Amino acid sequence: MTVTTVEAAGRRRGAELLVEVLRSEGVRYIFGNPGTTELPLIDALTEAPDVAYVLALQEATAVAMADGYAQGARRPAFLNLHTAGGLGHGMGSLVNSQVSGTPLVVTAGQQDTRHALTDPLLMGDLVAIADPVVKWAREVTRPDQIPVLLRRAFHDCAAAPSGPVFLSLPMDVMDALTDVPAGETSTIDQRAVAGSLDRLAEKLAAVAPGRLALIAGDEIDSSDAAAQTVALADLLAAPVYGSSWPAHIPFPTSHPLWAGNLPTRADSIAAILGRYDAVFALGGKSLITVLYSEGSAVPPGTAVFQLSADVRDLGRTYATALSTVGDIRASLDALLPLLAPRLAERAEAFAALREQAVAAQAERRRKLHAAADAAFEDPVIDPLAAAREVARAVGAQTPIIDEAPATLTHLRTFLDSPSVHQYAAMRGGVLGWGMPAAVGFSLGIDRAPVVCVVGDGAAMYSPQALWTAAHEKLPVTFVVINNAEYNILKTFMKGQAHYASARANRFIAMDLTDPRIDFPALAASMGVPARRVARAADIAPAIEAGIASGRANLVEVVVRAG
Repeated sequence: MTVTTVEAAGRRRGAELLVEVLRSEGVRYIFGNPGTTELPLIDALTEAPDVAYVLALQEATAVAMADGYAQGARRPAFLNLHTAGGLGHGMGSLVNSQVSGTPLVVTAGQQDTRHALTDPLLMGDLVAIADPVVKWAREVTRPDQIPVLLRRAFHDCAAAPSGPVFLSLPMDVMDALTDVPAGETSTIDQRAVAGSLDRLAEKLAAVAPGRLALIAGDEIDSSDAAAQTVALADLLAAPVYGSSWPAHIPFPTSHPLWAGNLPTRADSIAAILGRYDAVFALGGKSLITVLYSEGSAVPPGTAVFQLSADVRDLGRTYATALSTVGDIRASLDALLPLLAPRLAERAEAFAALREQAVAAQAERRRKLHAAADAAFEDPVIDPLAAAREVARAVGAQTPIIDEAPATLTHLRTFLDSPSVHQYAAMRGGVLGWGMPAAVGFSLGIDRAPVVCVVGDGAAMYSPQALWTAAHEKLPVTFVVINNAEYNILKTFMKGQAHYASARANRFIAMDLTDPRIDFPALAASMGVPARRVARAADIAPAIEAGIASGRANLVEVVVRAG
């Protein structure tokens, strides 16, 4: 009697089919924290040594790790959460990913649908829970749907506008047998060239030299258009401002035309943009504001031009003289040859502006370093001096993941790098992104060193990342900027004269003291060596040693509060 095995019949479980599709899509890591409903997938990974499971100790941390990986690897990340509760834990981090446009394929295990009628434990409406923070959400109802839905998820999360998508994976579907083939990966060219480029070139060329500014949005990074943006800036001799609330700095901070990131108040942005007759924004969502102020961020008399692959961001808030839809890299490749001959007659004026930019950059840096020098010997480390020493220790190439409000603005001004991929920050406003994102980012760049600069308050949202960094033996240096308070909140309240808190100098729930958090002890408990630094002169040597160690480590920098 001949016995036909499942393997011989070409049938396999849904979970095994899912892993096969992941392999074909180039997935190397699954980020997650497993529970009962995820066990079919965990079991399928037993025979898939080429797909590594990266264990996070909490789901919000798992999402942020996947987010960091996607940004570092510059490709979609795959993660698997634990049913309704785990998806709920991850929602804050998913908000960050949604705002940043990070391409994620988010999945969660679902209860066995065969007893859904009895309202079993761990059952939940996962699609409804995920829907507000993803591009689309769907539950897989049969194993033969897995190839189509999973490949659709990988495509759609990366297509403009990029962002997370969600699939619910019921246990019975993952265990059911199927003979459906995994199919093949599609090749899709998404680099559409924008229209009206002749008209855009004409309008940009009509702006007087020195009266046009560029805004380098995050989309330049996802489009890999930094070289084209530099060529455009050089051609126009135009200052380049970064987004007011960026996920990346997609322009070389060492370039003389780099003018820094815009502020986060509309009136402060308007004061800068008012210096120009026109601005050309590359990518959407470049003028995000945080605190309210009267008036528009774009002052009267300043014309706006836009180029973005996301039509939703064109003319959304501010009237534009011309906005056009297209991939930034492909469109700039087409625009530059149209623009250059229109500017040729004023070559000398543009050359003079470029020379002025070199001198202005040198003067800005001289003043900046003088201010840091003046604060260098303060008995308690000044945040400005701390930022300078962090930047000096990290250098021009090592990636920085930044979630430290006390030093964030200062650190950006000290960056001096030809790299357009050195800096990443949390854009969604939900704390807890930085430490796990640094873990994922290191994995995304083949386990290369990364420095995570994080505030003490933000660090307490996701300290579990320390364990994963140690477990994966990743060279991540965590620099905790510790002022023992929620400084950004306290500073805001002090500026509100009508607040009772400001008059009484009493700020409820804003001091992380009594007891003070012992970060070296916390790190040691998770297998991460650590040291505390209380003098500015000791910051750079400690970080340099941490990077050189080639392993996960933590440096606590005690800075002045208030």
